[in-house]
Amino acid sequence: MRSVPPCARVFIACVTVAAVACAVPALTPRTPWLAVALLALLYAGCEQAPRFRIAGRRAPEGMGTFFPVLLAGAFLLPPAAAALVAVPGGLLAPVEQRPQGVRRVWRAAQLALSAWAAATVQAPLGGLGAVTAADFPYVLVPVGAAVLAFCCVLSYLDSGILAAARGVPPVPFRRRGVAAVSAAGRGLLLRSLAPVGVHGLAGLMMAVLWRSPYGPLAALLVLLPMYVSCWVFAQYHHERNAHRATIRALVQAVDIKDEYTRGHSERVGQASMMIARELGMDDERVEVLRFAGILHDVGKLGVPTRLLRKDGPLTPQERRIIELHPEYGHEMVRGIGFLGEARTAILHHHERLDGSGYPYGLVGHQIPECARVVAVADAFDAMTSTRSYRRARPVAVAVEELKRCAGAQFDPQMVRALVRALERHGWHPAVTADEPGPHGAVPAARPAPVRADKAS
Repeated sequence: MRSVPPCARVFIACVTVAAVACAVPALTPRTPWLAVALLALLYAGCEQAPRFRIAGRRAPEGMGTFFPVLLAGAFLLPPAAAALVAVPGGLLAPVEQRPQGVRRVWRAAQLALSAWAAATVQAPLGGLGAVTAADFPYVLVPVGAAVLAFCCVLSYLDSGILAAARGVPPVPFRRRGVAAVSAAGRGLLLRSLAPVGVHGLAGLMMAVLWRSPYGPLAALLVLLPMYVSCWVFAQYHHERNAHRATIRALVQAVDIKDEYTRGHSERVGQASMMIARELGMDDERVEVLRFAGILHDVGKLGVPTRLLRKDGPLTPQERRIIELHPEYGHEMVRGIGFLGEARTAILHHHERLDGSGYPYGLVGHQIPECARVVAVADAFDAMTSTRSYRRARPVAVAVEELKRCAGAQFDPQMVRALVRALERHGWHPAVTADEPGPHGAVPAARPAPVRADKAS
């Protein structure tokens, strides 16, 4: 069970007290309780939606937080009443980590303060009267201000709770703590502004339909399709993260088996991506080339470890065994559909233009383009990395060697693309194979950049 640190509990208590203070003025008969109840019920339903299946699948984690309802409440209701809309949904939201009660209270208080801030900011700029179709596009001014206020409060409260969980006392903040919270809050704000802006437009549409002759029922016409689209988008990212986790596991297995090339796969993926971008490939294909570079040596899992770790020279028979690794790798990944042409790169990345490569001795453009990209990236990193039998070469020396072998061993177009990319961006390899996914813990150490005038 994960406990909440004392500093974080104090911070949560302060935020909760502030949220209660903001919501208390709504406890009067003048509050439009019917609208508050309907919106609160609707938002609570959105928080519970991930527990149900759509098309046979559960919604990915995080889909319960659906801001259009809260922002619609900020446009339709006074600030104190808007704060109340978030409370039932926040308190009933599914929480996996313990203590669940504290986390639910935090979420409810955080969203209540964010909704209160959004309603407070937009009121002087037009308020409830601005939320009508006739006032478009002037209504975008209060809507934009409300979205910005909502994002600011949400982001800085998130950064505050993270700082408190790490031991920075909430009150009074240390100078460094304030700087850290401010920097983290800005980062969260920049990342959340665009998606919350889209939710803000949906909330505006809900508010306009809510105040129309068709009433609250018409507002659901906005909510349902947007929720489904958000679900699909989140499902895509969920599956993409699963793909990355699969690749990460394979790379870690290779790195463990062949300790002398630890991190090599990730660096080849990075260099392959640089070449692909320089060639003008689209983002989807660039990603596939990165996968190809990362997994190009996965077939080494089928090679005896004693050969991979042998210090002395290999015998001809041992070399033939190691040269089977492209075929082993292709067999291992042939059933992984999302890799696409990366599978052919894994099979052919040791082919040479003059036909002297393996496993099939292909010549020239018989070698798939993706394999020619990975071949250059592989050779470049092999030369600029320290191995058991030699030190790393400077980048400039490796580039000259690639140029010398262009036309016979390597595709000259790929070599030129890598040279241009290095001139433009430099070579700063970052090993990410051991880094965690979205729910990981500690990032891996990164090696120092390899510079052209100094071997690493």
